[in-house]
Amino acid sequence: MYSEKHTHRHIEELTLNHWQPLSTSFYDGWVLRFANGYSKRANSVQAIYSSSLDVHEKIRVCEEMYRSSQLNTVFKITPFVQPGELDQLLQDKGYVVVDRTLVQLRNLEDLNTPKPVDIHIDEQLTDEWLHHFCRLNSVSGQFRETMTQMLLNIRAHTAFIRLSVDGLVVACGLGVVERQIIGLHDIITDPAYRSRGLAEQMILHLLHWGKSQGAVSSYLQVVAENAPARRLYAKLGYTDAYSYWYRVKKFT
Repeated sequence: MYSEKHTHRHIEELTLNHWQPLSTSFYDGWVLRFANGYSKRANSVQAIYSSSLDVHEKIRVCEEMYRSSQLNTVFKITPFVQPGELDQLLQDKGYVVVDRTLVQLRNLEDLNTPKPVDIHIDEQLTDEWLHHFCRLNSVSGQFRETMTQMLLNIRAHTAFIRLSVDGLVVACGLGVVERQIIGLHDIITDPAYRSRGLAEQMILHLLHWGKSQGAVSSYLQVVAENAPARRLYAKLGYTDAYSYWYRVKKFT
């Protein structure tokens, strides 16, 4: 039987698969991801595999690689970082902590039945979904092409969901199913339509879609300081599994 740490490490690998960068470099057990600066998840070092080279030299090389791309150097710090003292080493080198985030899980055995709302799910990326996602997330035009390619790079079963009220799309999100687990990403609701239970219903529809694709459990990631989102996910039955944060050194 798998240990809890093994299960959580498995989830961490899925989070990398489900939010794809434009390019990836592997360096002695570290995974360096690049996506023109769109999101820290896709533009950071994931130090989750064992390595043998000098850690200080590895950090220096990573800094050079990100600097050459005119990007901040960002490390994602999870419970699985290798070496275990990496967070302290980065702090000593002046890296600052940003975006403390919780990874939350729930099984899909006891899902509530969603209410009949105006839901549309596409299993391939569409221009319409992308338009509304960028509108609701205020994604600038300079990142639209990058984000489009990142989404097209996902090699798992996807669901691009949107919810409409009176013909207007007011919420959308992404679900990705792999290895019987559905990950939820970038759930967003128009501020004018929040606190109406719409996101809850959209997520329930997305989770039921995941079950239809063979998923038996789900994960999501939520910034620790986002109290409204955490209340929503708690209502939906998600519980904390582990946390992570980023260590950032500004590009100069």
